[in-house]
Amino acid sequence: MLKSSAVALLLSVVFLTACGKEKEKEASAGDSAVVVQTEAVVRRPINLLIEGDAVLYPVGQASVTSKISAPIRRILVNRGDHVAVGQLLAELESRDLEATAQETHSQYDQAQASLQTTTGATVPEDRAKAEADVQSTQQALEAAKKVYENRSQLQKEGALAQKLVDDAKVAMVLAQSQYDTARSHLNAVSRVTGTEQVKGAQAQVAAAKAHYDSAAVQVAYSKVLSPISGVVSDRPLYPGEMAAAGASIISIVNISRVVARANIPLKQMTAIRSGMPATITGAEGILNGRVTVVSPAVDPSTTTVEVWVEAENPGERMRPGGTVRVAIRADVIQSALVIPAAALLSADEGGEKVLIMGADSKVHSSRVKVGVREGSNVQILSGANEGDKVVVSGGLGLEDGAKVTLNAGEKKDAGEKAGEKE
Repeated sequence: MLKSSAVALLLSVVFLTACGKEKEKEASAGDSAVVVQTEAVVRRPINLLIEGDAVLYPVGQASVTSKISAPIRRILVNRGDHVAVGQLLAELESRDLEATAQETHSQYDQAQASLQTTTGATVPEDRAKAEADVQSTQQALEAAKKVYENRSQLQKEGALAQKLVDDAKVAMVLAQSQYDTARSHLNAVSRVTGTEQVKGAQAQVAAAKAHYDSAAVQVAYSKVLSPISGVVSDRPLYPGEMAAAGASIISIVNISRVVARANIPLKQMTAIRSGMPATITGAEGILNGRVTVVSPAVDPSTTTVEVWVEAENPGERMRPGGTVRVAIRADVIQSALVIPAAALLSADEGGEKVLIMGADSKVHSSRVKVGVREGSNVQILSGANEGDKVVVSGGLGLEDGAKVTLNAGEKKDAGEKAGEKE
């Protein structure tokens, strides 16, 4: 009897020891689980973004040049000053030009006076004299005709010699010739001489006015005005220096709006159209804009197409010449499987994979095909299903089937959600 009790006691001790070791093994296995953080695969809209590096340009710029060669009298702006359209920027020495303009103005006045004299006195006087000559020669012709007729009548009656009749006829013919000459002169004065004199005087007035306008324009060129509104970016010359014709005096840029010029790979260009919304991202922040230019030509050396994105630049935060990043929203995929980009890992055989946490608290490797990327999110085309929990933190180096556990924060959130459902 005692022997049986001893055997039973020994078996109990062995059983308890085995149970204790099993519990220790389970505890040890629990302690070795890797702490991870997961995110569920969700179905939601995602933007199809086409991104690229770009160089920033002002929306408008002007290199203000001098149209004449003259010393600079004064400059009214400095680098960094804001200017408006038509604002006076600089003045060039122009006293010699002003003197020339005054001289040509006097010549213009003189030509106008000559035209007035021609149209108001010379031509009317010439016409009046010609008309008076016609009238006097006509009267002389009529008188000579009467003398000839009288003498012819008397000669027929035998009261006058033939010689006197012939003399009267000669006088009549001479008077007729003088009358014809006077009429021709009157016609010439009326039709040709007077008209040509007026045209000549008018041409002199026009030429004098052209010379005066040219001189006045040269004087106007001495005042350098701003062709655009913007900021003075450069001012290479100083008062007293010579401004050469065609040389830049002041450079102005309009950076109230900026244009980012990006070179986009040809294979992505099929989705880009002018007017699409886009963003410009730089060290100074993010600007919202739109695509304004899509080049019709392809750069053969890079097989890229130049695309312009224009945006408002509040406070002129972004500066031309800097490198920025443009993102063009070419399309919106309404129902896409989306996961954080942090969940993607490099697969051993190439490509990408994710670690999916199963109900058994173990991770299972799944090769995935990636679609559109938008910031920190990425579209999954295959390899994961909606609701799957993918590891986004702590999964690096984990093998397929490894035991994992959620971090404290995620466990708490999961517990609260479970409580809400109950």
